[in-house]
Parts: sequence; C-alpha cells; structure tokens
Amino acid sequence: MLPLMTSTLSPSPKAAGRGWRARMFKDRLAHHAVGVGGVGVIIAILLIFFYLLYVVIPLFESAELKSEARYEAPGGAGATLYLAMEEQREIGVRFTAAGKVVFFRTQGGEVVRQVDLPLPPGTSVTAFATALPASGVVALGLSDGQALVVRHKYEVTYPGDRRLITPEIGFPLGEDPITVDELGRPLVRLAVAVGEEGATLAASVAGGDIRLVALSKEVSFLDEEETWEREAVTVSTALGAVRFLIVEPEQRNLYVALPDGRLHYFDIVDKSGPRLVQTVSVVPKGRKLTALQLLVGGISLLVGDDHGGLSQWFPVRDEQNNYSLKHVRDFDPLGAAITAIAPEQARKGFLVADREGSLGVYHATAHRTLMVTPLSSAPLTALAVAPRANALLAEDSRGRIQFAAIRNEHPEVSWSALWGKVWYEGYSEPKYIWQSSSASNDFEPKFSLMPISFGTLKAAFYAMLMAVPLAILGAMYTAHFMAPGMRRLVKPSVEVMEALPTVILGFLAGLWLAPYVEARLPGIFSLLLVVPLGILLAAYLWSRLPVVLRSAVPEGWEPALLVPVVALLGWLSMVISPALETAWFDGDMRQWLSHDLGIPFDQRNSLVVGLAMGFAVVPTIFSIAEDAIFGVPKHLTQGSLALGATPWQTLVYVVLLTASPGIFSAVMIGFGRAVGETMIVLMATGNTPVMDFSVFQGMRTLAANIAVEMPESEVDSTHYRVLFLAALVLFLFTFFFNTLAELVRQRLRRKYSSL
Repeated sequence: MLPLMTSTLSPSPKAAGRGWRARMFKDRLAHHAVGVGGVGVIIAILLIFFYLLYVVIPLFESAELKSEARYEAPGGAGATLYLAMEEQREIGVRFTAAGKVVFFRTQGGEVVRQVDLPLPPGTSVTAFATALPASGVVALGLSDGQALVVRHKYEVTYPGDRRLITPEIGFPLGEDPITVDELGRPLVRLAVAVGEEGATLAASVAGGDIRLVALSKEVSFLDEEETWEREAVTVSTALGAVRFLIVEPEQRNLYVALPDGRLHYFDIVDKSGPRLVQTVSVVPKGRKLTALQLLVGGISLLVGDDHGGLSQWFPVRDEQNNYSLKHVRDFDPLGAAITAIAPEQARKGFLVADREGSLGVYHATAHRTLMVTPLSSAPLTALAVAPRANALLAEDSRGRIQFAAIRNEHPEVSWSALWGKVWYEGYSEPKYIWQSSSASNDFEPKFSLMPISFGTLKAAFYAMLMAVPLAILGAMYTAHFMAPGMRRLVKPSVEVMEALPTVILGFLAGLWLAPYVEARLPGIFSLLLVVPLGILLAAYLWSRLPVVLRSAVPEGWEPALLVPVVALLGWLSMVISPALETAWFDGDMRQWLSHDLGIPFDQRNSLVVGLAMGFAVVPTIFSIAEDAIFGVPKHLTQGSLALGATPWQTLVYVVLLTASPGIFSAVMIGFGRAVGETMIVLMATGNTPVMDFSVFQGMRTLAANIAVEMPESEVDSTHYRVLFLAALVLFLFTFFFNTLAELVRQRLRRKYSSL
C-alpha cells in the first residue's frame, strides 16, 4: 500500500500579486496618513501661536491722533482759563477770565449754552484752580479775597430714543463766594479739593502769604439742610511769588511750588496746625518750573520745566512711618517749555503740550512715550482730555481750538512694566508686582509677569525635586533588578496613578494635605532622615538573617518586604512629630520659623505643591524612563555581565548610558507637565504672586493665573490681552524646553548609539 501523499497548495501568482499590491497600498496609505497627521499637529500648534500673537500685538501699538475740527474759541469773552469735555466727547466747556462758562459742541464749536457766574459786583477773576478732572469742580479766585467754587456736569436723556446731553452748572459749596482772606487781598494762586464731607481751599494772596480754608459739612437732622463750617489758618507768610498751589484729593497735603522749582510739602492735618514736611527742588538746577499737575488718584505730581523736561514725584513712607517726596522717574522730554499737562481721568496716562505747539502722550506706570506730534504752529496754552481718553481739546495762543480723536487702547503695557521692577504709588521702592484689578477707578494696574513666571518655575522645581529621584530610581530598579512577575504588578499600578484627575489631587492637597503638613512639620522633615536610615537598617538586618530564611523569598521580590517597613517608618515619623516640636521648637515650629528665623510660613506653600504635584508627575517620568531602561538590548547587558561586571556596574556604565536619551525625555516631559499644571497649584497654593524661593511660601503660576482671571476679564481689554500674553509666555516656555530636550536627546542618541 502506497503511503498517503500530501501537498501544500500555494496561492496562484495572480492572487499573490493582489495581496502584495494590497499590502503596498495599505503601507502607502498609512505613510501618508501619519504624514498628514504630523503636519496637521504642526499646523494646529502654529495656529495657536499666531492666534496668541494676534491678540497680544495690539498691546505694544503706539497712540494715534486724528484731527477732526478747528475753530475759534467759542463765546469769546476773554482768555481761556480751563477746557474740559464730557464723557461722550460731544460737549466741551470753556471757563474764561471774564467769569463766563461756555458750553460748545466739540465737532464744530457751536455754542450750546453760556452762563455768567455770580461774581460779586466790582470783582474780577485773579486766580483759577481745578480739582481732579473727574470731579468737574473748579474754583475762581477773586480780587476781593474770596473764591467761588462751581461744578460743571451733564445730564444725559433719551427723548425719542435720541441721546440729549444737557450741560449744567452747580455750586457744591453754595452760590455765595467763600472768604479766603479776611483782609480782602486779591488771590494770586488758588487750589481746591472737594470731598463728600468737606472741602479745602488754599490760596496765595498779594504779599506772599499762604491762606488755608477748611470747610466741613454739617447736615441738620430736622430738615436735612446742609451748612458749612469754616476754619481758616495762615500756612506761611511772605513766602514770595508762588507758581503753583495744589491740595491733594484726600485734603491731607498741600504743595506750594515756586518758579525756581522749589516745592514746599505741607502736612495740613497735623494736630498742631499745618506743618512743613519737606522742601525739595523738583527741576534740575538752572531750569524754571512751568507746569505742575496731579496724576489721577491724587498721589503723584507731574512736573514740567522750561526745557521740556518731564518727571514724576510722589510721597514715600520710610521705616519710621514718615513721608517724603521722591523723584520716581523721568520721561522723554519735549522740545520746548511745557505749557500744560492734562491727566487722564481713569488711567495713569497724561497729555503734555509745549510752547512750540507739540503734543506728547505718556503713561506714568509703564514709563512709556506713546506719541509726540506737532499739533499747532503756535504755543499751546490749554489742554483737555476726554474722560474715556479718546479725544482731546487744545487751544493755542491765537485763540484757536482744535478737537482731535485719540486711539490709545493699551498704554499701561511696556517691556519695563512687564519684566522690570516698577516703582508703584504707595510703595517704598521698585518691585515686581502682579495686581490686575481693584475697586477704585484711579487704581494703578500692576501687570508684571515676573512673579507669575517665577511662580511657574518654582512650582515645577519643587515638583521635580520630589518626582525625579523617586521616578528615575524606581524605574532603574523596576526595569533592571525586579522580578518579571513583580514588574507586571508594579508598572501598571504606577501608571494607573496618572489617571487620577488633578482636580482631585488639588482638592486633597488644599483641604487635607496642607493642614496636615502644617500640624506635623517636624515629622514631615524627619521623613527625609528616618526613612533612608530605616531602609538601610532593614537591609542590614535582612543581610544578617540565615540564608534559609532569605532564600525563602524569590529573587527580585525583596522590595515587597520594604512596603511595610516604609509604612512603619512613615507612621513613626508622624508619631514623634509632636515630641520633636515640643523639644526643639517650643511646641510650635511655624512660630519658630516666623519669629526666630524670620521665615514667613503659609499653610498652602511650595512644600505642599511639591508633594502633590510631584505625586502627579511621578507616573509620567517613571513610565517613560522604565520603558527606556527596559528596552536596552539584552545582548549589551548580558555581554557586560559575561565580562565580569556586576549588575550595578552594568546598570551604571551600560544600561543608563544607552537609555539616557529616553530618561532625559522622560524628565523633560515631566517638567513640561509640571510647568503647565493648573488645578493643583490653583487649589494647593495661596495663589499669591510673590517672588520668594522659600519652600514655606506659596506662589501663583501662569496657568493658574489665566484660569483664575480670564473669566473675569473684559474682552479686548488690557487685562484680557495681558492674560493672553501670559499664555504666550507659557507656550514659549514649553516650546523652548521641549526643543532643548529634543536637541539633547538627539545628541545623546548619536553619542551612545554605537553601544
């Protein structure tokens, strides 16, 4: 019987060709799909970058001015003492030396209303003063030693759905003039400040005396009638010719400026009467003072001289709680003597006019010159800016008024304001500060990105300080020494940690971990000593056990025995914490740090962030590093061992070098994760934008700052765009470190690829 013959049927050449073509088609399709996906990712990243840039660029645009109308000063009636505009920039007002108030349309100069102020018969206007522009309060000094205080205001109605602005004149202190000088001497210079409960008038009278009148309001309980109690005092006698007088809005300080630039700073609320605090020269030697004005808020003085110089001064408190005027900053000068300074009503910007007819637009906090442009061929004598800083009125020496629109959206931002130390009002020295909002309109925004950029790097540093040693050393042991069975349990368990939502980690860190760390500070720090020494002791005791007992544990499973040891050591550290605190720190380590060492302590601090965010970053670094170490070709490790190297020598001199590109990538990816982390730093820190590297202080990061403030920022506002700038900085941080990491990784790969 013949044996059963079997044969294998091979596919026909036609079928084989079809299968080959199908495989090649799938290969090309996958090749192009991967390529398109990669290009798409790059395009998406570029689009994000360019969109951020698109939102940020307007921050650094200069101001623009567009002249809209020129006309003769409306109403005639003498020289112009003061110009102003209402909020909608439709109606302007002109106070004249003849005691008339002329309301006119800014676009054409047509007179809307003209009011004759109730001056006493036989008197003339000899002095003029304004309070802060936003108040609308002005004062006219008279030739008989009296002063009339008036307010220009505007009522807006909408009859027939059309806006109607009706200008009005009010008398906040009554229609009767207020006696400033009982001797009836003419008022030469005048200053006024009006508040809700009182007012202050200061005047220089013929002869050089400085008179001060304080008015306090009293309201009758029966008929709610208002009366004003007057108190007058002489501040100084025979001071000489006075160039400017200014009473700040809080009615606490009086500034008296002489033509040669000497400024006398008086405290007018001192219990013993007006007190001279300081005399200082506010212009360089050899120059004359030609302009002096308060910046919005009434704290800073803007000084202009006859050479076009501009400077800012404000009171600074020293360590003894005494104030003195300090020269804060100089601005780019104009080409001729300064004739007028007009501060904006809601920002720290101001407009400046000079004798050659040039106009300058500046911002104080940003130390920024936004525009300098010729406005008239004649000297400018009066200047006004609209409440929204979007228009100006300027009058020249020929009596012609010019109305112009201004586009100046984001003057608060400059490179020095973003990245340099800035001397803000109320601070004793220049500082890095982020404080984007306040309840008052005269708030000085503080947009320094340094504190939040520093906080970002600080949070990442402390997170990496905890995560990198644990993750890298754990990856080394898991990949090189651990038994395969145990590795199959440990690696997935660590990787599952990455799935924990960071909002949960932040919640636990803020509400449980932070108070726990504060209550057991000595125990937390004792962990750094107790756990390593305890592990070494446990290892030594293990090595002293009989071989029979040690051989009962399979090779590579020894780490399982350390789990209860580490848990016990951690518990022991927490148990001895109160005893350590009582013995070494008088029962309160936090108090000891603050008072004995001068180290402030915040409950939600960098230590808490390092523990929580390090816990979140460990799985990322561990997983990538472990894969890199485990993926080292076996012939390298086996060859090293065969040549007599110990496992540790093999790990250090062969495995780690070969795996170094992957380990470095793991560290940089973990660092990128820490830099961009939001929820943990948002919930586990005090969100205080301070520049302090102390582990006991909190911080505010770029990502957390964006998350906190973006919902409350007005679209297209300066605050909104600065937050986008913070996002751009974070984007560039990540791009820079990822690029650096890739360059280093490629270099390491080329260097050790021959192993």
